[in-house]
Amino acid sequence: MNQRLAPAVAQHDTLDLSRFVAPAPEAGASGGDPRLRELAAELAQTRESIKRHLAREIHDGLGAELTAARFALANVEHALTAAQDVAAAAAALALARRSIEAACEAGRRLVHDLHAPGVEGGIVAALAQWTHEFAERTGLATSFVCAADVRLTQLPPDAALAVMRVAQEALNNVAKHAKASRADVRIQTDAKRLTLIVEDDGRGMPPRARRAGAPSSATARGFGLPGMRARCEAFGGVLRIASRLRDESPAAPWHGAWPATDPAGAAQPGTTVRAHFLWAAMVHDVVHDANDDAGHRSNRVARARQRR
Repeated sequence: MNQRLAPAVAQHDTLDLSRFVAPAPEAGASGGDPRLRELAAELAQTRESIKRHLAREIHDGLGAELTAARFALANVEHALTAAQDVAAAAAALALARRSIEAACEAGRRLVHDLHAPGVEGGIVAALAQWTHEFAERTGLATSFVCAADVRLTQLPPDAALAVMRVAQEALNNVAKHAKASRADVRIQTDAKRLTLIVEDDGRGMPPRARRAGAPSSATARGFGLPGMRARCEAFGGVLRIASRLRDESPAAPWHGAWPATDPAGAAQPGTTVRAHFLWAAMVHDVVHDANDDAGHRSNRVARARQRR
């Protein structure tokens, strides 16, 4: 049994993850604009980061649990064939069952992370549903407020998905890093821009992480900032992060109340992410083949920046 299971368990080390990631734009799709070439390079780097993240999740989650189940089942085989110890076999089976259940849960989490939200029904409905599910999963009080703007119903799926992914990454950062008690998500609009705002009452983001979210910064990559920045810039926008660090010294405990100011009126700790997207780069009336997405998007971004 051990020998039969080993190939299946070991397969997680050699899974082809490329099918989860869209192919990179062809060379020359960004034209002669150096900034667009830089953006294409950042997007390619983000795809590679996604592949590495998936490999880690599969190896450390599914792989670890399946390995534990494999050894537990090997113990069952040994208990029944060599020692004839029914009690030991039952205990090993119980352990294998728990490991397999944990592997199933790890698989569900991975599928959930990979699943592209159903933005075809509109960014407002998709983001409202996702923030509700986020609150249920994390226990964080999470609100969503959206501008009443008919243009939000006209976003193409690629633009809506970009906004959605930035919101997801920002909220995941809140859950993983901020030690916050709540998060607020807002969509604001004006004549030129759609602005996604994610604000929390956590301990704040370290300056080295939020300084431009440079791809060369390991800390920034830990917060997913290069990918967020690239998604904004793909639609002519920009990512802005403001953070107020919490004083976590013993003399200044934090009780999680939000919003709050001290008697002197100082701003409460937390982080505010503002992701700006240009309408001119997102909303377009040209129907084109999916293979031309990168070229059309580059042209829209260039035209939008000229009007900005």
